[in-house]
Amino acid sequence: MREEFVDPQYRPEDHIEQADETGLRPKSLDEFVGQRELKEHLGIVLEAARRRGQAADHILLAGPPGLGKTTMASIVASEMNAHIHITSGPALERAGDLAAILTKLEPNDVLFIDEIHRLSRTVEEILYPAMEDFQIEIVVGKGPAASSIRLTLPRFTLIGATTRTGMITGPLRDRFGLVARLDYYDDEELQRIVRRAAGILDVTIDDQGAAEIARRSRGTPRIANRLLRRVRDFAEVRGNGKVNKASAREALSVFGVDDLGLDKVDRAVLGAICNQFNGGPVGLSTLAISVSEQTETIEDVYEPFLIQQGLIARTPRGRVAMPSAWTHLGLVAPAQDPHLFA
Repeated sequence: MREEFVDPQYRPEDHIEQADETGLRPKSLDEFVGQRELKEHLGIVLEAARRRGQAADHILLAGPPGLGKTTMASIVASEMNAHIHITSGPALERAGDLAAILTKLEPNDVLFIDEIHRLSRTVEEILYPAMEDFQIEIVVGKGPAASSIRLTLPRFTLIGATTRTGMITGPLRDRFGLVARLDYYDDEELQRIVRRAAGILDVTIDDQGAAEIARRSRGTPRIANRLLRRVRDFAEVRGNGKVNKASAREALSVFGVDDLGLDKVDRAVLGAICNQFNGGPVGLSTLAISVSEQTETIEDVYEPFLIQQGLIARTPRGRVAMPSAWTHLGLVAPAQDPHLFA
């Protein structure tokens, strides 16, 4: 049955954009742009596994959203010529949910668990023997008549993705053979990603236009691809369909992306700290309420880039605005408390 008939919130443009995003994902390590160190490590691990004819070791990928963790998991499966099964930590509410997935795996399959830091303790306990011994125990029955059955699993590769490494328990983290962190991309890498995506989307773009989009993409390929699609739309509707520096700047200005790549919520966070709380310090929960966002969203999505750009800082007393934040907002910074970072 067609989606628009079963989902009242279905929007055709969402489906098209998801298809675009899937089509833009690289299919191999050679196509993947950036993350040179991670690619080198993965290349060695996967080649060794192929030569032995075994499943690759378990892999934990950490880093902010949009840097390519899911894409990298798909590439691992492709490089190993294996099937990939995708789920997420919140979706595995009970031990039986995980057991059902594990028992369906074929030899050398890849199991990708997104947001693995959100696994419940019960589910995590099931995962330990599955990762180490490729076995799980299932309890049948209740009370005195209950018994356990040990099932042997085929050798598989577990790939976990997390935006919050600190929330993963030590025993789980130690069971991964390779723990890697994805870093933000530089402008040159993002420009290559934009040019590649433009070729796939059949967008006419010059080097300066690609550089302008890359510069405002917050070091994140997902944002770069999204901005490219919006600039493409603007060029088709209000221009000649070609993307250059001028059309990119005008389009990004219309969509509220400034020279640093900050959007409406980023500027709201900076504005709240500077205007409402006189530069801080302000607690995370108070800041989240002031901009009508969840604390997790502020901490995982917006804060990392603002901190990396030197616009805000975390202190023992809360978040504070740095002088560059005041300058970016066109405000005058007050004298800084010498005990602020104590």
